[in-house]
Amino acid sequence: MASKMPSKTPEKQNGQRGNGTNAASISANIPTVVRSKPPQVAVVGAGYWGKNLVRNFHNLGALAAVCDTRPEALKQVSEKYKVRVTADYDELLLDQSIDAVVIALPAVMHYESAKKALLAGKDVYVEKPLALHVPEARELVDLAHEQNRILMVGHILEYHPAILELKRLITSGELGKIQYIYSNRLNLGKLRTEENILWSFAPHDISAILFLLGEMPLELSTHGGSYLNAGIVDTTLTSAVFRSGVRAHIFVSWLHPVKEQKLTIVADKQMAVFDDVEPERKLVLYPHRINWVDRIPVAQKEEARVVEIPRSEPLENECRHFLESVSTRKAPRTDGESALKVLQVLEACELSLKNHHKLMAVGQDEPSYYAHSTAIVDKPCQIGAGTKIWHFSHVMANSVMGKGCNLGQNVLISSGVRLGDNVKIQNNVSVYTGVELEDDVFCGPSMVFTNVFNPRSHINRKNEYRKTLVKRGASLGANSTIVCGTTIGSYAFIGAGAVVTKDVPDYALMMGVPAKQTGWMCYCGMGLPKGNSPECATCGRRYVIDKNSCREVAAPNEAAASASPSKSTATKESKEVAQPVGSHSRTAAS
Repeated sequence: MASKMPSKTPEKQNGQRGNGTNAASISANIPTVVRSKPPQVAVVGAGYWGKNLVRNFHNLGALAAVCDTRPEALKQVSEKYKVRVTADYDELLLDQSIDAVVIALPAVMHYESAKKALLAGKDVYVEKPLALHVPEARELVDLAHEQNRILMVGHILEYHPAILELKRLITSGELGKIQYIYSNRLNLGKLRTEENILWSFAPHDISAILFLLGEMPLELSTHGGSYLNAGIVDTTLTSAVFRSGVRAHIFVSWLHPVKEQKLTIVADKQMAVFDDVEPERKLVLYPHRINWVDRIPVAQKEEARVVEIPRSEPLENECRHFLESVSTRKAPRTDGESALKVLQVLEACELSLKNHHKLMAVGQDEPSYYAHSTAIVDKPCQIGAGTKIWHFSHVMANSVMGKGCNLGQNVLISSGVRLGDNVKIQNNVSVYTGVELEDDVFCGPSMVFTNVFNPRSHINRKNEYRKTLVKRGASLGANSTIVCGTTIGSYAFIGAGAVVTKDVPDYALMMGVPAKQTGWMCYCGMGLPKGNSPECATCGRRYVIDKNSCREVAAPNEAAASASPSKSTATKESKEVAQPVGSHSRTAAS
């Protein structure tokens, strides 16, 4: 039975918004779709901010449905926009005519609602913040990539004409070298009890500053004060330091007598002020100078210049951009990766608050892999979640390892080496530059890779490295040697002590010095009987052998599975879509 949308009312959602940082590319295998009309979206939550999204998507001809738990909200939407309304979130996710879901719910509900929509195969626009915790946000970003879905977060300032012009001025060098940025976002109300001022107001300025500078802060500290409700800060002041030397200050408060939304950039050529409360002079440049007279700095003020910017609504620009991303399959400007960076800064601010404004490093979470205290891991490198690196092993910079790998004792992974997922390397193995191991490769103890065919100590042959590729599922026995420049086929099996000097076919069993083929091996690691159509006695897989090649023709139960594909597919899709909010599994069929 379809679950109802969570009962917490959208009226308590955030009314403020922010921007993200640079977008990453969406998977290239998403086809470009040419549409005769805009993608059709459903807005989930028609409360304080959601009603603005409803209005904009309706004006853009893309509003197909609105979901809310409040009958009065649904009645107003139905009468005003003449669109379908529902209180059942699952009903929307099952509707194949809806291309994307726009989530405008309270922040605490963003993660679960977005996850469920992605699993249902919908593109997703979610209001800021993407989630309340970095691991949850990372899961959503990864899930969007796995499902080949668009994930966009509502950081509205990146769609504001004034911020876009500031970005152009910085990139072109017209402002000069940036020295510091400070922003004030102040007002009296709207007071909240479900979140503090940091999470309500600061995402705007954090996202804008990250976008303008194009870098993450190295460290920051946050001061705050609680005056209305114990434990909920009403004002915060954050100071951040960036690698480029830029410093930033962010002051937010909902206990202020007048409304102020101002961002100031001080550079060595010009200064810029963006005042979003100002109706006409929103962006002003000040070409003030500092002259040195008798070794004393003297300020020289110049005439201010108002910058003309388009009079377009940032929210409309943002909604239009989302529809374009859904249509073209290009990553949105404020994608999940950019929102993740904003969330990392917010979490660092929160930690600083809780630790009496302690200076906090940003984005340096505990690694998702394990490395023994005696192991050395040089930076930068990429190591997948669940990988284990044991005693006295050394992972050099610019190497890449997938998820779930296991490096035994005294293993070397050289610069430029690439390991796939679930690679197992036993003790005393050196994987040199030029070697690539695909998923599920096994390297036995003390086996040897080379990367130069004819090495001499007194001759440098680094420009003669030859690439060695070990394909998926291959096993390399203890003390075997793989001479550089060879390719080991998928699920091949290299016997202990063998010396491989030439390419090895898929599933081949190689033994001896030099290694010669003595048979064929099954996917499961058992030897295949002789003949042109052998069947594995252990797992039942069947193969066809033709001259020097071996290929699998059917895995166990494959024929039975393919006999009723429609039923199998329908069952899987049904399980995935019907997961209730709160489910922690990505697919019910996993």
